Amino acid sequence: MKKGESRRQAAAAQTPSTQQQELEDGEEDAAPTQYPLSTSIEAPREQRTLSNRVQGNCEEAGVSRSRDLIPKSQAGALNPEKDDKSVSPTSLLGTRDPSTSSPSSTSWSSSCYDMVLSSSSASSHSSGVSLSPPLPPSVEVSAVLTDTRLTLDVYHGGAGALPLLWGSVPAELRGIQYLRLGSEDRSGLDGALNVLTNLTELRSLAIRGHRLYDSKGEPLPGLLTSLPSSVSSLAHLVHLDLSFNQLSCVPPCLLILPLLSSLLLCHNIISALPPEICQLSSLTYLSLLGNTLGSLPSSLGQLKALQKLNVSHNLLEELPDEIGSLSELVQLDLSHNKLKQLPESMGSLFSLRELVIYSNDMRMVPSCLSKLPQLKIDARDNPLGKPPTPPPLPPTLGPSATKMPELHLGFNQHSFWVTPAGCHVFLPGGAELVFPYRCLLTTTRLSWAEKRPNRKWVWLEEHDILLSRPLELRPHGVEFLKPVEVCVPYHRKKRREVVVRRFDGELWSTLSTDVRRGSKHNCCHPGGHPVRLACCSVRSFSWFMAVARPVRDSCSVTPTGALLVSSAHPGIKLHFPPDSTAQTRSVTLQVLQVSESTVQAVCGDPQVRVSPLLCLSQNPCLHFLQPVKVQIPLPSGLTGHTADLSCLHLLHGDPAAQTWTDITSQVSLYVTHLYAIFYITHFSWYWLWYTTQRCVSGVVRKVYQRLKQFKVQFLVLQRKTDPSQVLLQCLPTNKVESRVKFLSEQYDGPQPSDLCDLLEGEQFFAGFERGLDISTDSPDCVSGRLCFVFYSSLKNLKEVYICPVQGQTGPVRGQVSFYRGEIPSNLPEEVARKRKGLDNQWLATLPLKLPALNSDNSYNLDEQQYPPLNLGDPESGYLTEANLLSISLQIGQDWRVIGINLGLSYQELERIEYKHRDNLGALVLHMLFHWAHQQKSAGPGAVSRLTAAMIESGRRDLAEEIEDIVNIGRRKYSESLRRVGLEAEGSCPAEAQQQINPH
Repeated sequence: MKKGESRRQAAAAQTPSTQQQELEDGEEDAAPTQYPLSTSIEAPREQRTLSNRVQGNCEEAGVSRSRDLIPKSQAGALNPEKDDKSVSPTSLLGTRDPSTSSPSSTSWSSSCYDMVLSSSSASSHSSGVSLSPPLPPSVEVSAVLTDTRLTLDVYHGGAGALPLLWGSVPAELRGIQYLRLGSEDRSGLDGALNVLTNLTELRSLAIRGHRLYDSKGEPLPGLLTSLPSSVSSLAHLVHLDLSFNQLSCVPPCLLILPLLSSLLLCHNIISALPPEICQLSSLTYLSLLGNTLGSLPSSLGQLKALQKLNVSHNLLEELPDEIGSLSELVQLDLSHNKLKQLPESMGSLFSLRELVIYSNDMRMVPSCLSKLPQLKIDARDNPLGKPPTPPPLPPTLGPSATKMPELHLGFNQHSFWVTPAGCHVFLPGGAELVFPYRCLLTTTRLSWAEKRPNRKWVWLEEHDILLSRPLELRPHGVEFLKPVEVCVPYHRKKRREVVVRRFDGELWSTLSTDVRRGSKHNCCHPGGHPVRLACCSVRSFSWFMAVARPVRDSCSVTPTGALLVSSAHPGIKLHFPPDSTAQTRSVTLQVLQVSESTVQAVCGDPQVRVSPLLCLSQNPCLHFLQPVKVQIPLPSGLTGHTADLSCLHLLHGDPAAQTWTDITSQVSLYVTHLYAIFYITHFSWYWLWYTTQRCVSGVVRKVYQRLKQFKVQFLVLQRKTDPSQVLLQCLPTNKVESRVKFLSEQYDGPQPSDLCDLLEGEQFFAGFERGLDISTDSPDCVSGRLCFVFYSSLKNLKEVYICPVQGQTGPVRGQVSFYRGEIPSNLPEEVARKRKGLDNQWLATLPLKLPALNSDNSYNLDEQQYPPLNLGDPESGYLTEANLLSISLQIGQDWRVIGINLGLSYQELERIEYKHRDNLGALVLHMLFHWAHQQKSAGPGAVSRLTAAMIESGRRDLAEEIEDIVNIGRRKYSESLRRVGLEAEGSCPAEAQQQINPH
């Protein structure tokens, strides 16, 4: 069965509580930080079990629709994860007296059971009814109509089918209790509203927009502006959802519904509530999220049964004192308003358990709330404790404005708006963007993203060190009228110059860079020091990264001569005499400080001494007409009186050929007390050595190559609670000890590897050998080999799940080997058996032991382990444990928003956060795997639900990575079909689908 079909079956045959969950999702779509609070009265366990069993029979009775009956532009309406995420705050059974809840449940179960028994007769009775148009010709009545439920919001214009059904089978419609209509089609909606007055048994009614999507994936707006007065005749109506429409006021006909307990008017344009709202005496849940309310009526305090009130995302500046009379109120959401204070009467809300006042203008929380010890308050994004804001100045867009507006973005906010007035944008992690006044003529939407530091996004010159991940600012084509300041955070590198590199899609360029400290309010860690920023000015957006390089000094040389002094070492000077050039040219001097202990270790000569390495360049690259005087300090420990000049060697380096030549006899070289002076006419690299060795060139070449390398060690550690989870990391040796100490509480494994040498930006890979393999393939993992790129200032870390190779049983004593270079495409069979790489590229090998599996497919450990996970199916691709682990490492502070969009409840997230309150990594992993285990019983579509949640949370980068992994799974599945000769049979559905939808 296809995924789309199973979803539509679920939409057409749901329990009443599930139906209400979908009807209440208008609130959750715009406020993902809301956590529903269940107050329903549950039916007895035996009765719920019977309802579930009968419900399964209802689904098997044919209440389904084929996926090809719904256009692709409307397929989004069937995605319950995208639109229907909320949990009912008050179930339909819980809105009546407790004594009536059980008979209601029994009545519903009996009716559904009767429908199963009489499905054949009902089908024959309505088989002659045609719903086309507005529905597709192949849609039968049984696809939308059951005994008590009518679902018409999954087809465009579906509301227009209600008059057709009333004219054809009125007897079957009179008993309808649950009705869902879309409000995106005006003509169909008007006809449906005329029929409503006849459906007197209705208990739940939803007339919502945003149920269907256009060809671009945008939700279609609802067109409902009012309700006919005849709706007041629906005396049994308990639940009403009119979200995502264009209501400007509360329809008067709703105010006399005697049993209405749940009313959702989210995302309309309601500016005021009528005083008669107090007539809804049975109301327990009221949501007005996303309207334009400026105040609340005092009569609201007369809703004595109200348990949940949501007025977030409005324009409220104050609350009436009568709100303290809502004695049954359990949850109150006032977030995203303009409240400056709360009334003291709220101290009487003794039933209140959750108060959300996030993003208001409150300077203090009233002391009266301290009387409510069980109350949880979310007061983030309020100026608590700050002095009152002075009266606002008259609006102005001129440059005379005293302060530029500030915009602080969260980890899940990857886009923002900039007006012509300009603003100062603070990105997570410390980056800053400064948009000056009138750099844009119109309000423009911009976005940002951090890229993984791979070779596509990183370009390094000789001796450069990458200090940050590439920062992409979009859209790339926008041209600013004034330069915009881009500030990239970086980690300090001593005795080096920090610059910003820019990639425009074709070429890299180095920008003029200023270094400063960031804002105290935008620190990476609470209470930490402001970050260091590398700032540049640009006229358009592209990719940016911070790089450390040897200090570079430049000057222009004219025919009159010049003097260039190194800022890194003032003793290094270049004297350009008059007439040394016939035209002005630009010259550059870089000084690379060299550790003598490293040189002595490589040479094996404790007496060798070296000066700093000079890197000279010019533009245009022509010989000077007069010799240029170069002054350089003598190697340490030497003076002009003690040095043996026969041991002094001047080396000339060719950066292109990577060769060094001793030119001591070819230049005029002499020494003073502290300096060596020589004359040259050609710019290149120059290095002064003091050694007793005769053949110096070969030794210098070897030393120079070693200077570009970093001494590194490899870590291979296994999580103590799950030995199949392996962490691999490559670090400079000076960082290894602290890192191992940090990981020792959760990981165990062999000692770090011996010292190895790697270049900045060098690629290497890890291979699992001797009976071990990686559980899955991903874009950076090929045939059990894991690809890395080493950057000394970054983490160079990956975590994977491992397993025994096929056919291996019992404990495995394997190993992990690291090899230099790219992953080889073809390996000789004898080498592949021994190691997954070429021996001459081998770096290090560390042992790794995997215990034997128990009979229940778990390891014999003290703590309970998660069983292996496989989300997805062969045709659409898999996400395995290793994939989920890789994804969890990148979620970070976005875990809560992603968890909400995945459908986890507030209580679940709070329990996970408490359990791992001191370990963010374990917290994220627990949240993601907890959700993944729930998907085993949720049917197909888990991968698409995860992708959709990442996009809704602003993490499109993770959504794209998931799609890449799934594409690999599809390709491997197709290859397996081809190998067993089933390719033609397996490819038919895909080919047919391409004919239906060529795009």
